[in-house]
Amino acid sequence: MRCCRGAARKAPFLPCGAEGAAAHRGGAIVAKQENDLGRDAIGTLVLRIAVPSMLAQFVSVLYSIVDRMYIGNIPMVGDVALAGVGVCGPVVTMVGSVAFLIGVGGAPLMSIKLGEKDEAGARRIMANCFLMLCVSAAALMAGIFPFARRMLLVFGASEATLPYAMPYFTTYLMGTPFALMATGLNQLIVCQGFAKAGMKSILLGAVMNIVLDPVFIFTLGMGVRGGALATVLSQMASCAYAVWFLLFSKRAPISITFGGYSLRVMGRVLALGFSPFIIIAMDNVMIIAMNALLQRYGGAAEGDMLVTCATIAQSFMLVVTMPLGGITGGTQSILGYNYGACNTARVKQAVRTVMKLCVGYTLVMTLAGFAAGGLFARLFSRDAAVLEQAARAIRICVLSIVPLGVQYEIVDGFTALGQAQIALPLSFWRKAVYFAALFALPAVFGARAIFYAEPVSDVLGPAVSAAAYFLFMDRLLQRRKAAADTRHWQQSQTPGT
Repeated sequence: MRCCRGAARKAPFLPCGAEGAAAHRGGAIVAKQENDLGRDAIGTLVLRIAVPSMLAQFVSVLYSIVDRMYIGNIPMVGDVALAGVGVCGPVVTMVGSVAFLIGVGGAPLMSIKLGEKDEAGARRIMANCFLMLCVSAAALMAGIFPFARRMLLVFGASEATLPYAMPYFTTYLMGTPFALMATGLNQLIVCQGFAKAGMKSILLGAVMNIVLDPVFIFTLGMGVRGGALATVLSQMASCAYAVWFLLFSKRAPISITFGGYSLRVMGRVLALGFSPFIIIAMDNVMIIAMNALLQRYGGAAEGDMLVTCATIAQSFMLVVTMPLGGITGGTQSILGYNYGACNTARVKQAVRTVMKLCVGYTLVMTLAGFAAGGLFARLFSRDAAVLEQAARAIRICVLSIVPLGVQYEIVDGFTALGQAQIALPLSFWRKAVYFAALFALPAVFGARAIFYAEPVSDVLGPAVSAAAYFLFMDRLLQRRKAAADTRHWQQSQTPGT
């Protein structure tokens, strides 16, 4: 990607098929960035961006998994404490959903602007996204704290798990601003082609969390509160790195600026980010519903045990879905940039390449779920009943994750092109199927059947998404190319252009 801080407000129009910006702009040589989104070979480019993004998201999973692993091994109370932390899961996803609303909403728009050589427009998007992240962080803190206990009871906490859920919940909330800022700003780093910088931010926090967790939980005897505190401090470190990179690093073509705030720009960001936001927010609701249904159908005998098993299975699915989202979300910059530059051939090639990578990754994780699900469960518990049911739940959940990989790329692909009106219904459909199965299966077959809601939705959801892809993608790219060619012809007919 080639950018220049001193570029003119409006760059000359480049017809479809043009390969990146000119070598000189206004007499200044444009510096080579980490990844040239408009010129580098697609296969190599996808790997250079997708792999760090995938690894970054894999590492970010360690925030919750490491907490749960150590907490699950607290002597005497590990299983109950783990169930309590699992009840807090919706809070984590709630913060993530707001961060993605802004970060994933702004990142594709920035990529498209960079592809169009409109750096002023890209800076406006950055400034507005940063303001929205700050305001959202403050609003979440103020809105959640007063209702913490009541929310936990709604999320599925029992009298046994509430004493562990409450201290984890309230301590974690202190890190909400840092978690939100780190997640949202990382999207704005990666969309400029700096996948490695995004990975460093997350890696810094994850390493700190791994080191601090046993110190706070066991050495200092802080228990579940110590696990949450370790996470908060780690999120602060990730946030600090992301802010430094975008505010002070000279590497970032588009840095954080102040001013130029616009409700219209904010509205466009929120409209595009609504699809990933609603996906994660609905994941929130699904976790709450699952915990409540497991308590209802499991009863006093099995309710807490099944919530513990669900927490372990959800932890494994995070290992699947977070890196998968890193692949598809990280490579949005390639799609958006080339869509903005009207290079539709590169867009098609990138989609195919990313799709193959997603299928390969999900195949590996399917085999891992069947072969090592039991070993994964042993990281969290030593109880024989928990281990047996958790391993079974993991095997069920991975049955259909290969089509899930296809779903991720199609939805994120349409989002990268600014087509929220297509991406959002596809996301809604899969979630609707999941909800229907979530309530129907345990009512007919009992509490343990609830885990089959995942594979049912992972088959029926991608089937509709694949149909939408074949119906709309080529048509969309053809319209983009035709409109740009028409514009170029009109400009060529105007004297003095």
